[in-house]
Amino acid sequence: MKKLLAKTKLSRTINSMKRALSLILITIFIVLPVQAQAAPSVASVQRDIDRLRTLAAEKYEAANEAKIRIRSLQKETGALQQREVLIQEELKVLSRTLAKIAISEFQGSGFGGTFELLFSSDPTKYLSDASILSSLSQGYSKQLREFTATKQRVQATQLVIADRTSLLIAEEKRLNRQVVEAKSALSSAEKLLKSLAKADRERLLREEAARENKIQSDSKGYAASYKGDNTRGSIALKYALQQIGDIYVWAAAGPTRWDCSGLTMRAFQKAGVSLPHSSRVQVKYGKSISYANVKPGDLLFFGKPISHVSIYMGGGKMVQAPRPGKRVEVVALTRMFGKKPFVGARRL
Repeated sequence: MKKLLAKTKLSRTINSMKRALSLILITIFIVLPVQAQAAPSVASVQRDIDRLRTLAAEKYEAANEAKIRIRSLQKETGALQQREVLIQEELKVLSRTLAKIAISEFQGSGFGGTFELLFSSDPTKYLSDASILSSLSQGYSKQLREFTATKQRVQATQLVIADRTSLLIAEEKRLNRQVVEAKSALSSAEKLLKSLAKADRERLLREEAARENKIQSDSKGYAASYKGDNTRGSIALKYALQQIGDIYVWAAAGPTRWDCSGLTMRAFQKAGVSLPHSSRVQVKYGKSISYANVKPGDLLFFGKPISHVSIYMGGGKMVQAPRPGKRVEVVALTRMFGKKPFVGARRL
C-alpha cells in the first residue's frame, strides 16, 4: 500500500513539473520577440547582382550560338527544298515519258484510253503500281532505272529536309529558352536591388557608379597610350579601343552598343576578317595560342562552355564588352574572368 501511495505521489510531482515547464516555455515565446532574419548586406547584394548579370551574359552568348545555328539550318533547308523542286520536275518528265510508253503498250489490249486518262492525272502514282512497272520492265529498263533512281532521290531529299526541320525547331526552342533565362536573371538582379532599403540602394548605386567611372577613366588612358601597327590584330584592337564607354546590349554589334562577340566580330571586320557573332564559334577561327604567348590583337576566350571573348591589348590588359550593366572597358587579364576560366586564345 505504501509503495502504491509513493508511486502516485511521484507521478503527481512529475506531472506538476511538466506543467510548470510548459508554462515557462509559453511565457518565453510570448514575452520574447521573434528575432527577424538579418537583412542581407549591401556587399552581398552587390555580389549577387553581379553574378546574375554575368549569368545573363552567358545565356545571351549561348543564344548567339543558337542564332547562328538557326541561320545555317535555314540556309541548308532552303537549298534542300530548292533541290527537291528540281528533282520533282525531273521525276515528272520521266513519269510522262513512261506514261506515253505504257499507253502505247496497252493500246492493243483495249485499255489504252483508260490508261491515258489515269496517267494524265498523276503519272507518278500509277507508275508506282508493280504490275504496270513489270509489264514495262522488259523493253524499257533504262527509263525505269532512271525513274526509280530519281524517285529515290526525291524521297531521300525529303527525309533530310524533315531531319533539318526538326533540328531547326529544336534550335529555335533553345534560343528562346536561353533568352528567357537571361531575362529572368536580369529581373532577379533588379528585384534584389529593389529589396534594399532606400539608403542602402542609393549607396550601392553610388559605389557602383564610382567603380565604373574609375574603370572608364583608366580604360581611356590605356587606349590613348596604344600605338600599334598595321597587322590585322592591331587594326582590330584599335577599333575595339575606340568603343570604350559604349554600353553592353545583347546581340548588338555597333555602332554604339555591343555584346562581347559583337565587339570582336566588328573589330576584326574592320581588319578584313569575317567572324560570326558568337564566342563559341569564333574560337574555331585562326591559330591556337597559349596563355604565355598571347600578343596584342589575339582573341581571348573564357568559360566552360565558352561564354565570353575579349581582345588582348598587351601589358597584361584586355578590352571587352563584359555584361549587362557594364560598358566597353580595359581590364587586367588573368586566368580567371570572374568564375570563368581562361580556355584559349586565337590569332587571326
